[in-house]
Amino acid sequence: MEMLYKSTRGDAGEVTASQAILQGLAPDGGLYVPVKLPTLARTMREMSQMTYRETAYEVLSLFLTDYTEEELKHCIDAAYDEKFDTEVIAPLVQADGAYYLELFHGATIAFKDMALSILPHLMTTAAKKNGIKDEIVILTATSGDTGKAALAGFADVPGTKIIVFYPKNGVSAIQERQMVTQKGDNTSVIGITGNFDDAQTGVKKMFNDTELKKELADKGFRFSSANSINIGRLVPQIVYYTYAYCKLLAEGHIKDGEKIHVTVPTGNFGNILAAYYAKKIGVPIDKLICASNTNKVLFDFFETGRYDRNREFVLTSSPSMDILISSNLERLIYHIAGDDSEVTAKLMKNLTDGGIYDISDSMKEGLKDFASGYATEEDTADAIRTLYEKTGYVIDPHTAVASHVYHEFAKGTRDNVRTVIASTASPFKFARSVMSAIEGKTSNEEDFALIDRLSAIANVALPPAITELRTAPVRHDTVCKTEDMKLTVSRILGL
Repeated sequence: MEMLYKSTRGDAGEVTASQAILQGLAPDGGLYVPVKLPTLARTMREMSQMTYRETAYEVLSLFLTDYTEEELKHCIDAAYDEKFDTEVIAPLVQADGAYYLELFHGATIAFKDMALSILPHLMTTAAKKNGIKDEIVILTATSGDTGKAALAGFADVPGTKIIVFYPKNGVSAIQERQMVTQKGDNTSVIGITGNFDDAQTGVKKMFNDTELKKELADKGFRFSSANSINIGRLVPQIVYYTYAYCKLLAEGHIKDGEKIHVTVPTGNFGNILAAYYAKKIGVPIDKLICASNTNKVLFDFFETGRYDRNREFVLTSSPSMDILISSNLERLIYHIAGDDSEVTAKLMKNLTDGGIYDISDSMKEGLKDFASGYATEEDTADAIRTLYEKTGYVIDPHTAVASHVYHEFAKGTRDNVRTVIASTASPFKFARSVMSAIEGKTSNEEDFALIDRLSAIANVALPPAITELRTAPVRHDTVCKTEDMKLTVSRILGL
């Protein structure tokens, strides 16, 4: 069955998977969603014997039906290779009553590698399939991890350029250093004097700027996105939730068909939406536990049915979740509205115009798959310290947010359902926050000294992504105001 995609806002017509991946954002400003969700062709028992690459093919072949078997397998093999420091790709680690799904074994030690290792291959294949001669310009905003993972994925890929905007004072020192030292003649990194929401809004405006689109076309360029608004980013994330269930089954931690909970630290909602899709295609998942930090716009939404971004923006120790406009929530809104694009478009207009929308009572019924919670900064530090003291296992602040929320959920419900926690970044990426949490004090040591001490106490070797940063020269030092983002892009592309 051919899988087609349509916009959550309804005015863009139906497109193939490769066309949706190339466009990133639908022309009407909506996000592409499957016209109908598929179901897994094999049983969990059959898939429990598969490698990560084999699991990826089973899932991706359901969603990307206009790619041939040869094309898909080429993309998968090129993505999940020696860039990952473990053959398993996404190991499960049992610690203190939960299973941590380590999604940080790729080139940039964050979960974004899981999808951004394959997206460049999906995109360049899509361009060939659709006879696209224009150079593809990947334009993306990052709250810390997407930027580096996208830069690493697209660096020196023929026929592409990549431009990344990030909040200048809103990412960790290591996250910033990873981006500004990025190699590749086709890469550009720009800090903005605003927060992530400002960067994301600026990028969306450029995608919807018809005058700019014409200027690009005249020069032989076309925009596409590496953010999780791109369906080519989202679909590969479904793979690791499927794989996690199959590994629990293969290792005898669960019985065939037994349901699990999944806890995900999320800001932009893409990672937990992938778990939602995994459930919908047949993975036996019970609750999707949405974990927020102090910027708890998603927690408040699940509690009340009201989405309200009109609040103080807080910089936290989990910066990739410091988001007040959760773009991927639009896809869930569309589904719980009964795949109604008119309702979705109206709610998104309310969000743009006034920063707030309310869902109906019938839509609230569609949220029953979810539970939610949030962690304060104190909760986050306590989760890191407690887990380390109990088990010796070290987690980063984003994973700690999820760990705290999960344990509070388990305490409140008293259920003993096996739970997978998405561990979204290596603790080495946030060594200062992690060491402060473990030691109960803030250190004045420089970042790499802290990283070395963390390596010693965690008894974990430093990943290459960190060791390479010690001597890497800064290659990108541009900073612009939010209102100058379009001008900066025009300058980079010579428009």
